[in-house]
Amino acid sequence: MNVVIFGKGPRKPRQFDLSGPTAGLVAFAIVGILGAMSFTSGYWYSSTTGSGVSQKQMVVLGDELRVQQENIASIRQDNEDTLDALAIRIAQMNARVIRLDALGRRLTDMAELDDGEFDFDSAPALGGPEEPVASGSNLAIPDVVQAMASLDSQLNNREAQLWVLEGVLMNESLQERVYPQGRPVTSGWISSYFGKRTDPFTGKPANHTGVDFAGKSGQEIAAVADGVVTWSGDRYGYGVMIEINHGNGYATRYAHNAENLVNVGDEVRKGQSVALMGDTGRATGPNLHFEVLKNGHRVNPVNFIRDRGK
Repeated sequence: MNVVIFGKGPRKPRQFDLSGPTAGLVAFAIVGILGAMSFTSGYWYSSTTGSGVSQKQMVVLGDELRVQQENIASIRQDNEDTLDALAIRIAQMNARVIRLDALGRRLTDMAELDDGEFDFDSAPALGGPEEPVASGSNLAIPDVVQAMASLDSQLNNREAQLWVLEGVLMNESLQERVYPQGRPVTSGWISSYFGKRTDPFTGKPANHTGVDFAGKSGQEIAAVADGVVTWSGDRYGYGVMIEINHGNGYATRYAHNAENLVNVGDEVRKGQSVALMGDTGRATGPNLHFEVLKNGHRVNPVNFIRDRGK
């Protein structure tokens, strides 16, 4: 095949022979040029108009995406830290509730309340109608933290009040145990009262500084309050005697004993046997001479014997 190219002017036309190997090379070259042009045009078109995003914009979007990912990771870490802190706070509050329950049980025992009145092993009974909650009112973490802080403050107040109440009850219990009250013997009768009487040995008027309980020899004599033994032995006029100091200015004496069961310095409890009844000293028979002293002065024991409920 021959190709003739005509030029402008009087120049002679050129003629090319495209037959044989030359034609194939020319055709291949043309196809390659057209393919390269098509690829370049397509790339340019897609980068400017195809997706609407340039390469520079893609870089900017990638940077923004990385920043957002970092923010999400930071928020997730903050939430995990907050949850860990809440878990620790809940554990601390739970420990305080356990301590308050134990304190409540002890106060219940000290106050001698009925077992069923305060049950610290069960959830408290609740009641009342429920009002609908507005939508979207679920608590967020700040609200939970605020509620826990309020609950912690309430626990602080309740704990302080319970400790004060325990101190009051313990003081009342201690006062009751060290206050002389009740009979020092379980049986027998008062054979001589406090105050003026006729002396059984001289027959003359005399002042009796205690009360006498007539009974059987060897009968047990009990302390009427907690205290410490300050005398245990013979004493003129009293025979074998025990004196117990109860604190708060109170002391008691138990005289004419056949035998003392405690020694000086011993701590005794209310109702504990401290001696056996006898007739030592100035006694006409087995009896207990019982005295109560207040700040060193002997007072009428009958007021304490009858005062069982103080």
